[in-house]
Amino acid sequence: MLKVLLPTLFLIPLVWLIKPKWLWSSSLSYSFSISLISLAWLESPLDLGWAFLNTMMAVDPLSAPLLVLTCWLLPLMILASQKHMAQEPINRQRLYITLLVSLQFFLIMAFSATEILLFYLMFEATLIPTLMIITRWGNQAERLNAGTYFLFYTLAGSLPLLVALLLLQNTSGTLSLLTLQYGNHILSHCYADKFWWAACLLAFLVKMPLYGVHLWLPKAHVEAPIAGSMVLAAVLLKLGGYGMIRMVVVLEPLTKQLSYPFIILALWGIVMAGSICLRQPDLKSLIAYSSVSHMGLVAAGVLIQTPWGLTGSLILMIAHGLTSSALFCLANTNYERTHSRTMLLARGLQMGLPLMASWWFVMSLANLALPPLPNLMGELAIIISLIGWSWWTLLLTGSGTLITAAYSLHMFLTTQRGPIPTHMMALDPTHTREHLLIALHLIPLILLIAQPSLIWGWPA
Repeated sequence: MLKVLLPTLFLIPLVWLIKPKWLWSSSLSYSFSISLISLAWLESPLDLGWAFLNTMMAVDPLSAPLLVLTCWLLPLMILASQKHMAQEPINRQRLYITLLVSLQFFLIMAFSATEILLFYLMFEATLIPTLMIITRWGNQAERLNAGTYFLFYTLAGSLPLLVALLLLQNTSGTLSLLTLQYGNHILSHCYADKFWWAACLLAFLVKMPLYGVHLWLPKAHVEAPIAGSMVLAAVLLKLGGYGMIRMVVVLEPLTKQLSYPFIILALWGIVMAGSICLRQPDLKSLIAYSSVSHMGLVAAGVLIQTPWGLTGSLILMIAHGLTSSALFCLANTNYERTHSRTMLLARGLQMGLPLMASWWFVMSLANLALPPLPNLMGELAIIISLIGWSWWTLLLTGSGTLITAAYSLHMFLTTQRGPIPTHMMALDPTHTREHLLIALHLIPLILLIAQPSLIWGWPA
């Protein structure tokens, strides 16, 4: 564990002490080497699950894919941000990379924590660098408003979780994930256990986000710079899903009675968020709402508590992390050339950037879960487990899948096809850096087709 944590920490002095001309290339190569070292976590030596165990942290088949995704994303964020940050003073560039590194450090600590209180602290700590990235380096004047939404939604959801964890500490005497799953922790009071259950899950449902408490997400995505959007979509939303999978084990008997309204809201959110995507003029907002739709499926898969549901949720989280991050990178390449996120003003780009259009096509197909990509494996596993739970879920999940296909194709056709507008005749050509960036999102997705057991959450 320290083989990754310590190099991540030492990246901060490197960023501040290195010569300006070597800043981006050095931090990129250093962080990429860290991400390659982190691949060792995927090879779990124990059938029992926990590996690389120490007093505070451990890796198991559930956290390993999310940890590797976190480490894989830092070099990609640095790669994506170079043009965006080129005009900034050098100290601001250093601060920007430092915030990204600190975010990776907190996320590694969160995903590998064996104590729930440590997980909670790191879960909250990720707020600070994300908030600074959104409010300082966002593109529009609305970014302060977006940061406020992001902060208050997350804090309002997570304060009840802190109270619930302190109660759990009092009743069971421990907050260790290694021992909690073997005890019975239900509070003896009549309604207190119901409130305790809701308090434990509310923070994670807001973070995912569940439809109904999702308004912070499109605002944060639209206003954030490219690295902020990438880390939000790829990893920070997954903190919610990961926390739910961990806590549902502790809340065992209650979930069967109390999860109905949340499952219904999650399934309704798939259809509603997809419908919003169909009439969305803003490209980044469309990709953000598609995240709400996909994470609704993850929430439903976790709450019904079947092995297939949990496996599908984890696969979909990883696949969605890579796909949505790549879509935000593509949206950013468009924005850097056209300076507009409005799809009707920045259309017909296949004529000007033909190779980028092929990346758009592949990532749109990944977003609509084309076989044999992991996106489809995750969605099918969740939908099959939902149908086993209730036949009626087929109506919502089936229509949600159709709407996902519709808005993914709508996004591709609107941005790429048709005549190029007259105000966009002088477009910069695409750079090798941008092609490499999308390729590094797509290569893991394609490799996971050959070995999906790495991300399905059970020891292979």
